[in-house]
Amino acid sequence: MLSTSRRLLASTASRCLSTSASGAITVNEDLPNVYHVKLNRPTKLNTFTLDMWKELKVVIDGLGEEPKCRSIIVSGEGKSFCAGIDLAAGMSNIINIFKNDDLDIGRKARSLRRILTIIQDSLTSLEKCPKPVIAAVHSHCLGAGIDLITSADIRYASQDVTFSIKEVDIGLAADIGTLNRIQKVVGNDSWTREVCFTARDFGADEALKYGLVSRIFDSQEHLLEKSLEVAALIAAKSPIAVQGTKETLNYARDHSTHDSLNFVKTWNMSQLLSTDLVNSATAALKKEKATYANV
Repeated sequence: MLSTSRRLLASTASRCLSTSASGAITVNEDLPNVYHVKLNRPTKLNTFTLDMWKELKVVIDGLGEEPKCRSIIVSGEGKSFCAGIDLAAGMSNIINIFKNDDLDIGRKARSLRRILTIIQDSLTSLEKCPKPVIAAVHSHCLGAGIDLITSADIRYASQDVTFSIKEVDIGLAADIGTLNRIQKVVGNDSWTREVCFTARDFGADEALKYGLVSRIFDSQEHLLEKSLEVAALIAAKSPIAVQGTKETLNYARDHSTHDSLNFVKTWNMSQLLSTDLVNSATAALKKEKATYANV
């Protein structure tokens, strides 16, 4: 499993400020064209450190450029999906900035901004990745875990999961993605504000009711089985069509209908010229399954 992760890390190291080969993120091709990325700090409940965020970005960016990869699953190893930030390790960088008397307030602020940018860019990599990303969430999804899943395309959960947007409980406004994305994921503004202001726990049924997740499964095993099944179904489709669909959905979410129509028109003026359209039509006429080249 780690050999694939290390290959991706090595091949894309030059694109990241720093790369951790700690094994905190692992990746494996579980099925043809389906890559499974795991948060792999089970003894720490997959809580994030700065190095782990850097490593996640390297892996996701690498998969985005890997022609064989057509869909991605993100899950957590061990008892939890992600219990947030590793406060002991993850906050030490910020504390060191606060305590550095050689820096004035302006330079401390800029140093802090650089750290926040690294973390934000790590999670944004899931959103920008041209391949669809499925978040398979079990047990705990707290704080940074919700930052992560709101960057994914599809969110599934096991019945036992506990969610919480914890940041107000540690004295800050969530600043790495949740507050910026959750209202585009969930349609109930009153509910999103309630769970953000109170930091209260909520379960899988409530998350499903308000649209944070789209499916619930009775166990982690069933969750991963069905996530792989959906990822394989996506991977069997035209990668030109699937990746164009993700690009267009993301663009449409952030722009007017008029601008989005112009975007997809411009996009498809080249992409419709691929062999995938002909292959799909020919296979349909012959009542066969179409196959597609990697891209």
